[in-house]
Order: sequence, then structure tokens, then C-alpha cells
Amino acid sequence: MIKPKTTKRETRKELESLVDQFIKKNGSIQQVDMGESGLIDGKYNTSHVGFSEPKQDRTPLNHVVAAIHQRKHSKTAVQTAKPKKPKKKVVYDDFGEPLRWVWEE
Repeated sequence: MIKPKTTKRETRKELESLVDQFIKKNGSIQQVDMGESGLIDGKYNTSHVGFSEPKQDRTPLNHVVAAIHQRKHSKTAVQTAKPKKPKKKVVYDDFGEPLRWVWEE
């Protein structure tokens, strides 16, 4: 049996009840300024962000991008030059009944 997903309303009610229980047990909520929780000793925690390594030079790939664009545009030119394939069309009588198939170009 699949457990039904909880809705946002149910999640909100559950969180509110947990906060109310915490406050009733003499818990206190501390207000902090926006962005302050990401600070350690008044500075941003950069130990896990990856700023410790020096900036690496990027390899220019302009010639690769140009080759891809050239191939893309050459394919569209070839595709438009293809001859059209004949299509099958139904011929109907005066009453709307199909009589025969005809190939049209």
C-alpha cells in the first residue's frame, strides 16, 4: 500500500504544532538577522566552498564551437535540397466512401 503524500497545509500544521510544543516546554526562540546564520565568527564560512584553490585557466574552444555551427548549417542546406517523396492520397466518391489510393508528388 502506498503512503499518501502530505500536503503543504498538513506540513504547515505539523510544524506549527511542533513549535507550540517546544514553546510550552519553556523553550525559547532566538531571533537572528538575515544572513547571520551563515557567518562563523562574523565571517562567511568559505572552508567548504572551494575558494582555497587558485583560479584555473580555461581552455578556449572557439574552433570547436565554430565547427559545430558549420556542420549544423550545412545539414539544413542539404535537407532543403532533398526531393519530395510522393504521398498517398485517398480518392472519395460523392457519398464520402473511399474509392482508391493515388500517389501524388
